[in-house]
Amino acid sequence: MAKDCVFCNYPSRKIILENKLAFAIYDRYPVNQGHMLLIPQRHFPDVFSATDEEVLALNSLTREVRDYLQGKYNPDGFNIGINLGKVAGQTIFHLHIHIIPRYLGDVKNPRGGIRNFKENIVRY
Repeated sequence: MAKDCVFCNYPSRKIILENKLAFAIYDRYPVNQGHMLLIPQRHFPDVFSATDEEVLALNSLTREVRDYLQGKYNPDGFNIGINLGKVAGQTIFHLHIHIIPRYLGDVKNPRGGIRNFKENIVRY
């Protein structure tokens, strides 16, 4: 746990799903309805610092979050991503995985996935 980390010290976070090594919360700045973050309990900066057990726990939680979001929002697809390093857009250096539900028509042209997502957003 890092004393200056928002994910380690976020007292009001509402955990939606969790397992022994990771938890899922809604993103405070969602790019689409249902945008969630998967966060390991242990503080470390990136996926390459995760133990094998943590990788398996995150993978398992990814599937649970997908099922949860499918039942709650019925999206047409998903983007799953990790910003790795400052030049890749990482601003919080505690690993977190974005799971972004996608909806038919939420962008003008979804080709390329999350590239230019914010610039093309139509719906949310």
